[in-house]
Amino acid sequence: MTTKSKNPLESSATHLLHRAGQRAADIFAEEAKKSGLTPRQYAVLTAVSQEEGLPQAELVARTGIDRSTLADIVARLLGRGLIQRKRAKEDGRAYAIKLSAKGTKALTKAKPAASTADSRLLAGLSATKRNEFLQTLATIVAAGDDA
Repeated sequence: MTTKSKNPLESSATHLLHRAGQRAADIFAEEAKKSGLTPRQYAVLTAVSQEEGLPQAELVARTGIDRSTLADIVARLLGRGLIQRKRAKEDGRAYAIKLSAKGTKALTKAKPAASTADSRLLAGLSATKRNEFLQTLATIVAAGDDA
C-alpha cells in the first residue's frame, strides 16, 4: 500500500528541478573547489572551448545563462585571465570570446571534478535511468529553446 504525501511540493516539477539544481551546484562546488570555478563559469569555458571566437550572444544561447549574468561571468573570467575578449570581425558591436592559456589549463583541471560531480549527482540511478533522465532534461531544455 502506498501513501500519498500531503506535501504538494513533492510532486511539483518546478520545485523538484530547483532542488535538484541546488544539489547539483552544491556537489559541483564541493568537487571543483580547487579549480575555483562555479558551474556557470565552467559552462562558459566549456562552450568557448568547443568553438573559440563565439560572440557573447551565442554564449547566451549555448549555455542558457541570461545576458546580464553572462556579462558578469565574462567580466570575472576576464579579470582572472581565463578568457580573452576582442571585437568580432563580423560585427564591431559584438565581442568574440576565446580561452587564454590559463583558461585552458583551468578547464582541463576542472573537467575531472565536473565529471565526478555528475556521477555523484546521478549515483542513485541505474545506467538506463540516467540516460532516460538526461534525455528528458534535454527535451525540457529544447522545448524552452523553441518557445
